[in-house]
Amino acid sequence: MTDHLIVSDENTMRVIRLRRPEKKNAITHDMYRRMSDAIDTAQNNPDIRCIIITGGSGVFTAGNDIEDFLKDSTSNTDAPRISNAVKFLYSLAHNVKPIIAAVDGVAIGIGTTMLFHCDYVLASTTATFSTPFIHLGLVPEGASSLLMPRSMGHQRAFATLVMGRTMTADDAHLAGFVNVVVAPGHTEAEARKVAREICALPAEAVAISRKLLKLPPEDLARRIDQESHLFGERMRSNEAIAAFKAFFTRKKG
Repeated sequence: MTDHLIVSDENTMRVIRLRRPEKKNAITHDMYRRMSDAIDTAQNNPDIRCIIITGGSGVFTAGNDIEDFLKDSTSNTDAPRISNAVKFLYSLAHNVKPIIAAVDGVAIGIGTTMLFHCDYVLASTTATFSTPFIHLGLVPEGASSLLMPRSMGHQRAFATLVMGRTMTADDAHLAGFVNVVVAPGHTEAEARKVAREICALPAEAVAISRKLLKLPPEDLARRIDQESHLFGERMRSNEAIAAFKAFFTRKKG
């Protein structure tokens, strides 16, 4: 449903708000498509100087909708969720506007990996970050295998992506991918303050400087494609199918 994602323009900032609290903001293919559209349509809009992504108070996102994942793992065709997820990743890779993330609560899977495409990340003291792909027999996505080691070093990236360890807000701040840790319920308000600060700077100088700091989008797209191919293969592997079935068995128990 479209009301699971709210997009609003507030002066010079575009706010993308995940709103599916009953599912901890688990992302559906429709939500992916709408997030892509929100990012893509901001690119050539000079009135939009900054983008904020938030899940509201108490949760960022539990990642992909697991029921969609199970359907994908037993399907012989590419499901809409996969193509829309990849399109969202391409939108992040090619985005030229500063993105601020406001993380209050859990950020699982793509909820964590998307943060490495962002330019400024705020987290509440209750935020946690995890990429438990390995536990489902899967591999990293979102160009995280490229961006995470570059951002926080191979050892931390290995513990996060390969071992599936969870990081606290303080861990993430120490690792360098969270800028500041704030009190619960304050991430969105603080993100707006940061956005106003960025929007007050010379727009062209910000765009050029940001481009210099970022990897070329072609490099990101190439790694996204590589990961997506391997991810798709793994989704249909016996190892992953068994892991998903075990997950649902535990969930029903």
